[in-house]
Amino acid sequence: MAQGQILVADDDSAIRTVLNQALVRAGYQVRLTSNATTLWNWISNGEGDVIITDVIMPDENVFDLLPRIRKLRPSLPVIVMSAKNTLMTAISAAEHGAYEYLPKPFDLTELTSIVSRAMTEPRASKRRSHQVGEEQENLPLVGRSVAMQEIYRVLARLMQTELTVMITGESGTGKELVARALHDFGRRRNGPFIAINMAAVPKDLIEAELFGHEKGAFTGAMTRNAGRFEQAEGGTLFLDEIGDMPLEAQTRLLRVLQEGEFTTVGGTHSIKSNARIVAATHRNLAQQINQGLFREDLFYRLNVVPIRLPPLRERLEDIPDLVRLFLHRLAEQGQGHKDINSDALNRLRSHNWPGNVRELENLINRITALYPQDTITDDLVANELVQTQVGSTLAFGSESANLEEFVESYLSLYFSEYTGELPPAGLYARILKDVERPLISHALAATRGNQIKAADLLGVNRNTLRKKIRDLDIHVIRSPKY
Repeated sequence: MAQGQILVADDDSAIRTVLNQALVRAGYQVRLTSNATTLWNWISNGEGDVIITDVIMPDENVFDLLPRIRKLRPSLPVIVMSAKNTLMTAISAAEHGAYEYLPKPFDLTELTSIVSRAMTEPRASKRRSHQVGEEQENLPLVGRSVAMQEIYRVLARLMQTELTVMITGESGTGKELVARALHDFGRRRNGPFIAINMAAVPKDLIEAELFGHEKGAFTGAMTRNAGRFEQAEGGTLFLDEIGDMPLEAQTRLLRVLQEGEFTTVGGTHSIKSNARIVAATHRNLAQQINQGLFREDLFYRLNVVPIRLPPLRERLEDIPDLVRLFLHRLAEQGQGHKDINSDALNRLRSHNWPGNVRELENLINRITALYPQDTITDDLVANELVQTQVGSTLAFGSESANLEEFVESYLSLYFSEYTGELPPAGLYARILKDVERPLISHALAATRGNQIKAADLLGVNRNTLRKKIRDLDIHVIRSPKY
């Protein structure tokens, strides 16, 4: 027995055929058309329980048709498909009241699951007054990879809400860009977007920065200052690098999120908080919770909707689009029009990108500024990548670097030296040896050669440490106590 009638509109006959077969197998009645006019006639006559349609039809853009559908049949679910897989397409679908957005190509099992859900869920119009035009499609979030398509769909859904969001991802993946997109296309777009980087504020000033302070609250407080919560009134407060927030400030932030109000440093009157919270971190908060560095209850308050941004090495197919975007921006800034050839793009795709999109953008900016050639070639890219990797290794002593980032840079440089071939076997043991020797040497130096204390510091058995010292030929000097 048929479960309902599905109206399918797409000018690609192959897609219509595939959809028809899948939906009929699932037990639905299906009507197919290649134009929006026929689709509208069916809808006007009361046909169809669910609509599946491409955005671009030969006779009309479906985003222009959706408002009429919403007005005539507000509870009719419309599933929008598009090969133009951008964030703005996903946002426009949500803004115009589409039930769901699917980037092409899509999984048929997922499609039939969405159709089933649309047939059974209570139906309500998602129409909104604000609409985003395609001419605004200059958002810095770029990429058509599968990883980015899922990000777009999540963001499109979140535009309709004011839920607290936690954005995680490595440095340089674009966490602030996502936060700004949530604000610029969300309900609070007319309010301020206020950002604060927890890692950049001295620990003893974080509470005053967040909540403000009264005159005379501490030495140097000559006037009353509004904090970031007050400044973000009616808008969005972006708490960047939340994993670097000290525990004392975490406790106060938790109280604000629980009670919806706060007091300034040195103040006595409560102030209502009216800001959407978006937090971000490159750290592993679960690990920090286990180490006692981050409050578990605050984590659950912030992690209402988690978004993980993929590193660039997980979306290498987006590199051509990103490079063209950066080159276009540079041309608009008066730095000349440059192209990039396919060999150079292939070289960029083979890089590991420890610095992610930010590293790629810096590379393109540098090449554009330093080289007069109109076309970026493989040689230029290869030369700059080597220089960058050497520079990263030499700059490891900087405060912002950590061991994982250094190892990423080192291994990327190491593998690139073999140009398509594999290094000699036994790499795992060689790398571990290179790490173990300085680690044990520093532990012994810190404990003045006391192997019992060094073993305890390292968290290994004393006999294990002795064997490592012998195998690695580490010279132990016991320093006198002083």
